[in-house]
Amino acid sequence: MDSSEHGSSVLSTGVASGGTLPPGLTEEEAEEIQVELTKVEDEIQTLRQVLVAKERHAAELKRRLGISPLSEIKQNFTKGWHEVQCSNAYLTASATFEEIGRSDAYKRTQETLSQAGHVTSAAFSSVGSAIRNQFGEMSSNFSMPHSLSMPAMRNSPSFKSFEDKVENMKYKVMGRSNGESDHSPTSNNAPF
Repeated sequence: MDSSEHGSSVLSTGVASGGTLPPGLTEEEAEEIQVELTKVEDEIQTLRQVLVAKERHAAELKRRLGISPLSEIKQNFTKGWHEVQCSNAYLTASATFEEIGRSDAYKRTQETLSQAGHVTSAAFSSVGSAIRNQFGEMSSNFSMPHSLSMPAMRNSPSFKSFEDKVENMKYKVMGRSNGESDHSPTSNNAPF
């Protein structure tokens, strides 16, 4: 099949799908355009194949030079950051921030916030000292020698109730052993 036969077969399928030629276009012109389109599409396919081959070759050369994808990303990032720093927008923004930093309003605001921080810190410190003093006074008023406080605590109703509940829980977890009966000795007191 020569190029004219190839072009006419393509034209016939292209024109057949629409049924008619576009307005102002002769059949001869449509054939020429179709042949040119076929050539351009073939060139595109060839260029894609060449590009893939070139990319493989470049990857092989980078591998031989010891350039890893990570180092490439790092290099691209560094280059991109340098370009950002050299851009007009970045330079303008930096100059604006420098001007703001030198302004009287900024300096006054900074001083005010610094003073507020010192006042707040002092307030928290004095509140902490007051609480610490209160606890110190409370502990000195209510301190008992250990030998006196433990027997008194063990005889209290709250401690007895707690002790019964712990014994009942122990019984339920451990189960019957050593010939104990079906009911624990404190089961009537325990809500578990």
